[in-house]
Amino acid sequence: MKIVFLGTPDFAVPTLKALSEKHEVVCVYCQAPKEAGRGQKLQKSPVQLFAESRGIEVRMPKTLRKEEEQQKFAALDADIAIVAAYGLILPKAVIEAFPKGCLNVHGSLLPRWRGAAPIQRSIEAGDDKNGITIMRVVEALDAGAMYKKGEIAITPETTGGILHDQMAELGAKLMIEVLEDLDNIVPQEQDESLATYAAKIDKSECRLDFSLPAEVLERKIRAFNPYPATYFEHAGERFKVLEAGVSTETAEAAPGTILCDGKHISIACGKGTLEIRQIQRQGKKCMSACELLCGYKF
Repeated sequence: MKIVFLGTPDFAVPTLKALSEKHEVVCVYCQAPKEAGRGQKLQKSPVQLFAESRGIEVRMPKTLRKEEEQQKFAALDADIAIVAAYGLILPKAVIEAFPKGCLNVHGSLLPRWRGAAPIQRSIEAGDDKNGITIMRVVEALDAGAMYKKGEIAITPETTGGILHDQMAELGAKLMIEVLEDLDNIVPQEQDESLATYAAKIDKSECRLDFSLPAEVLERKIRAFNPYPATYFEHAGERFKVLEAGVSTETAEAAPGTILCDGKHISIACGKGTLEIRQIQRQGKKCMSACELLCGYKF
């Protein structure tokens, strides 16, 4: 098939790669380079870099709501549009531009976790599984009919980064399978009564609130690892927490009290104690709690 692909981050690259090997990707849409890093230099997105490496035309309009852009999109005369974490809202004229419609690789088992951060929210909530849903794009948020699903188990070791990478690969696999059998699949409508919303992560959520139970904080630490990462502050410095364990014994100290024995770091919580395993001092590399205590005293 002739395909137009819309995606931006590294999550979308496996799907674009798989499509380019099986079909004709006539054009790629992604967001424009953004400033990043210490030098705040413009950096191309992973999708743009991959598309350019394969000689695929790349377009980066700021919006697809303008009639001129919609006409350019339709003029590509493709069979179908495929979306994977594009980052812009698609108007009706774009969704309905091609005969086989517009399909999306969504990072959850819909209708659970519609929205911007389904990977992190599923771990944070304590779900025992998440996965990918290939769905038809409609004007309502992640509400389209479902073509295929694939599950991934969430274990006590699963981080946001691990689940992200697993989902990216599964999404590519499922999209290829759907396209191979597209004319024979009967899409299943979502049960609106089961829908939940995965809100975009706000920076304020990253600061650990030690009045909460330790098990709640441990899930958040895993969910937000590696990005955007949780943290606490001590003596004016920020310490990122990238891995922690839970002790069900509540320390005889106020929530937020840091407890050290020279080799281990624990923090009293509203219920239970959080045992810090991997930590990153501001401006330093990530290290174990024992390594940090060799050069820093709380």
